[in-house]
Amino acid sequence: MAEGDTGAGAAPYTDAARARLVAAYEACELADLARAAVPIGEHELNADGTVRSPGALLADAARVLVAARRFVEAAAVFERLGGASWEIVGDVLGVPPSTARACFRAAEARFREEAHSPTETVGKPGPLGELSWWRAHMAREPLEAALDLDDWVLRHQDGDSGLGTAPVSGGLTPQR
Repeated sequence: MAEGDTGAGAAPYTDAARARLVAAYEACELADLARAAVPIGEHELNADGTVRSPGALLADAARVLVAARRFVEAAAVFERLGGASWEIVGDVLGVPPSTARACFRAAEARFREEAHSPTETVGKPGPLGELSWWRAHMAREPLEAALDLDDWVLRHQDGDSGLGTAPVSGGLTPQR
């Protein structure tokens, strides 16, 4: 791929690499949601220690849980596209292979369909409410999406060393 080419109109990465890109985004989203729940705002509690906005923190926690489920789903799809059997997926999650298959088969099929569909049809929301704009962006401009994630990682590194300048895009496998 020529420098500066974002891959528009072509799939510059393998399906497994693109699935890993989706998992990276889901991890990024999960981290941002969890990080936002850490600070305690000065107006969050009343003087007597009671909550000023009942349910607000629980709503944040529920968003984190949904994001965690999307991350697990994206990771399972990546593992399957990378060659993992349902037995391996089930073993890692501590469930029988049939349960793993029942949980993630539709997500894998949806990913495979989207990966080979015209980009204007990509982006239908899935059962866990994944952000359809991200899937459409990743399908149209996977290199740009990977570079966005590179930037996120580099802005958020907390003493991590050896990540290089392309901690996401540098590890993706190009399509041959």
